[in-house]
Amino acid sequence: MILSDTEIRKYLNSGEIVIEPFRPECLGTNSYDVHLSKHLAVYKDEILDARKHNEVEHFEIPEAGFVLLPGKLYLGVTEEYTETHNCVPFLEGKSSVGRLGIDIHATAGKGDVGFCNTWTLEISVTQPVRIYAGMPIGQLIYFKVEGEIENYYHSKSSAKYNKRSTRPVESMMWKNKF
Repeated sequence: MILSDTEIRKYLNSGEIVIEPFRPECLGTNSYDVHLSKHLAVYKDEILDARKHNEVEHFEIPEAGFVLLPGKLYLGVTEEYTETHNCVPFLEGKSSVGRLGIDIHATAGKGDVGFCNTWTLEISVTQPVRIYAGMPIGQLIYFKVEGEIENYYHSKSSAKYNKRSTRPVESMMWKNKF
């Protein structure tokens, strides 16, 4: 079941959902709009290796905006820090963003119960497009969980994205054993 605006407010009031900063005007009928932070990153190497730590270069979107180019993966991050304690958050792109040819996540649209952080975005574009810090970039949709939760994300020793960050976080695949 997807939470409605009324239910999202109840969860916010009880602390089961945390959104910082929370802006009432960003609460939709059954979602909450999140915004692109000024922080972006790109991988330093052209060829990435899943078994090693691939370093990134961080930079900021200037006031005049920044042009994203096709064929390049950009890591962005939401302005909003979120916590979800009894529901599953899904991050989806806004239709207005999709209509500009911007994808905000390649595969990682679902958060885990207990995820407490900003959202790193895996941004790619179909044609050059200028983006701006603070622009609406996606929407969070919350699904109610049935049953007891035994293993919250923020409590897992194997969780790789627990460190609170205001900048995009690169892949931690290299921490897996394979």
